[in-house]
Amino acid sequence: MASYKQQTREILAEKARVLRRHVIAMLGEAGSGHPGGSLSAADIMAVLYWHELRLDATRPDWPGRDRFVLSKGHAAPILYACLAEKGFFPVEDLATLRKIDSHLQGHPDMQQTPGVEASTGSLGQGLSLANGIALAGKMDNADYRVYTLLGDGELQEGMVWEAAMTSAHYKLSNLVAIVDNNNLQIDGDVREVMGICGIAQRFRSFGWAAIDIDGHDIGQILAALDLARGNHEQPTAIVAHTVKGKGVSFMENQVGWHGSAPSPEQVKTALGELATGRSDGNGC
Repeated sequence: MASYKQQTREILAEKARVLRRHVIAMLGEAGSGHPGGSLSAADIMAVLYWHELRLDATRPDWPGRDRFVLSKGHAAPILYACLAEKGFFPVEDLATLRKIDSHLQGHPDMQQTPGVEASTGSLGQGLSLANGIALAGKMDNADYRVYTLLGDGELQEGMVWEAAMTSAHYKLSNLVAIVDNNNLQIDGDVREVMGICGIAQRFRSFGWAAIDIDGHDIGQILAALDLARGNHEQPTAIVAHTVKGKGVSFMENQVGWHGSAPSPEQVKTALGELATGRSDGNGC
């Protein structure tokens, strides 16, 4: 019989596969959007929403909930897939992505979509928003935790590092920043556009605890979040090394899929691959 941990990993890997299928289907229907960075974050998001975050879909404004801020707001499809699967709104709503009058727009809108904690899209702002929420929690002696997901290209924004100084200064140990380090941004290879090598060490130099992981290894994601939860002195940065477009062979490591929707034929091919779990996250 599989151990509890192995069973957990297998369940989360399967959930990530389901999320990836939603991303492909909704972007194919919309005809626009950002598949690459949504797919690269699927394993991280599966672990957050089905293992880590304390949430209640029947009470989106429950004061005791954990908070998640999607700093790289263009990856809204993966967030919407999570919220739909968790029951914040019907799964059928995913087919309305980017349509007029839909509550699921190209970037998250906290005024329109249940479960969205912050309206994001202008890169670099999410960590500052998360800081404010985490600091409020500290001041209120609340026990909720705050998580934010950033893109690696986003770290080229100076305000990210101003926010990082603030997190450490106020000892926001209830804050976890996860970097989706897939090495590609809209203009090309992150390392060529504006190199940001040594991300974990950079966070450490700003007073954070930091760890590098394989962002598609469910076990490593779980372990990193456990370490973060046990740190009561500092904010924690998890640098998750990922593959842009993970799970769909023709999208993997291809910068062109940063913000291009698949054609009907490509949707069929991608969903076929994801039906078999060809290259989903490592559940072992």
